[in-house]
Parts: sequence; structure tokens; C-alpha cells
Amino acid sequence: MKLALVTAIAAFALDDDLVPLRKACAEAGIDAQVVAWDDPTVSWARFDAVLLRSPWDYVDRLPEFMAWCERVARLTRLWNPPDVVRWNTDKRYLGELARAGVPVIESHYLAPGDDPASLPDLEEFVVKPTVGAGSRDAKRYLRADRAQAVAHAARLLGEGRHVLVQPYLRAVDEQGETALLFFGGQFSHAIRKAPLLRRGEEPTRALFKEEHIQPREPSAQEREVAAMVLAALPFGPLVYARVDLLPSPTGPQLLELELTEPSVFLPYGEGAAARFAQVLLEKLAAPL
Repeated sequence: MKLALVTAIAAFALDDDLVPLRKACAEAGIDAQVVAWDDPTVSWARFDAVLLRSPWDYVDRLPEFMAWCERVARLTRLWNPPDVVRWNTDKRYLGELARAGVPVIESHYLAPGDDPASLPDLEEFVVKPTVGAGSRDAKRYLRADRAQAVAHAARLLGEGRHVLVQPYLRAVDEQGETALLFFGGQFSHAIRKAPLLRRGEEPTRALFKEEHIQPREPSAQEREVAAMVLAALPFGPLVYARVDLLPSPTGPQLLELELTEPSVFLPYGEGAAARFAQVLLEKLAAPL
């Protein structure tokens, strides 16, 4: 069985998950090949399935990327599928999950044409685009920095992008962020990510901001919130999912739900690559 592990030309050497995943796939009897979504020479129909892993430049090329997803899904199986990708690549999905009762970080949205000065009045907050990855174009502000935040929002809106504004949860500075990884709907492992946004630091222009990762055992409450998130999805069990939670005075809150191109931190979970490969083997063996 042939499986495409999809990256991007710009990210070909940047995905730390690909080496252990290829090795685990080979041990499971899967011929897994790393290919770039934006390589026009690839014949996608020759693969039994195509697995999105690190097409991290899609943020700047979303219409082109979505058209590619639709095209590939007509030729073979795409995981996760286009309807999931379309829903998940715009963080306005957080509003949908909040309405379903998931504890989501308070989120405010601005659309092109809105007044950027209508940002909510928060003591400390983050401004970022609703379509974004790797903390690109995200910046942390204090109330005293409001003029800078308005200018940031104005720039994004002027580029035709939607804007997300969220309060900054200060507990993350001490406790970090927790990411829980699920393969085939089953919990695999979790990691701690050190806080990424520092006061006064400009947004990264790289494909992603450098992360500091450690293994972490999630709390029972974090496991419970992650289960709530997955149960609220308008899709069945997915090949992979990453639930990113931040600590708050009222308990863990959802920062993001990663269903498109998340790092799954295989080197930080004992047996994680083998678990992922087993899910892929079962999906490949399932009838179309």
C-alpha cells in the first residue's frame, strides 16, 4: 500500500515527524513517501491515500491549496478530507465550538470593512488573523498598546483578512500550553509547549515560530475538555487531531483545534509513531 506524506517545497526539511512516521509505516508494511503538495510533477492517483502533514505555506495560498485538496480527493483518499480542512483552516470555527458548549477562550472577530478601532477593551490580549499557522502575524498587547493593536488589525483587515482577538491568559507563562494528540479518535500522547508570545515581540514572518517542547501527562480535566472538543465536531472520528489547551482560572480552555497540518510531536510520545501507523494501516485496509 502506497501512502503520500504531504509537506510543502518550502517545508521539506522542517517536519520532525516525517522520519519516525516513515519508519513506523515501513514496519507496518506501508510504503510511505514524502512529497510536496505544490510539486506539479507528482501523480497523486498512484497513491492509495494522501496524508496531510506539513503543507505549512497554505496560509498564503489558501484558495490554491483548497483547490488542490479537492482535486486530490477526487483521485484518491485524502486525510483529513477537504470538508474538514475547509472548516478548520479558519479560526472562526472556534465560535461554532463555543456555541456547542466547549470551553473556548473568549474570542472576538473583525471582518474586512469593520472598524479596527472596535477592538474589545481588554487588559492584555492577542491579535491574529483567523487564517494562520505557526503564530505567524500573531502579537501580544497590553491595554496601553491599543494604538499599535489597532494598527495591526487595520493592516490585516486591509489585506482582506479576518481578525481574531482573544484575552491573553497569563497562566500560560508559568504552566505552558498543553497539546493532546489523537489518532483515529483515540488519545495517543501529550506535550507541553512553552509560551510563544512575549510582550513587545514582533510577529514572526517565518513559516512557524520556534517551539520548545517537552512530553507532558495531561490532567484529567484536560482529557475531559479534549473529549468534549472532539465530541462537538460535525465530523466522524478523524485520522488525526490535535487539541491545544491553555490554563485559565476556570480550567483548561481551547486555544485551537488542529485538524489540517499539525505537528503531532511523534518524538515526544513513546510508541506514538507506531500507533499512528497502525491507524493508517487500518484506514488503508478499509473498503472505499
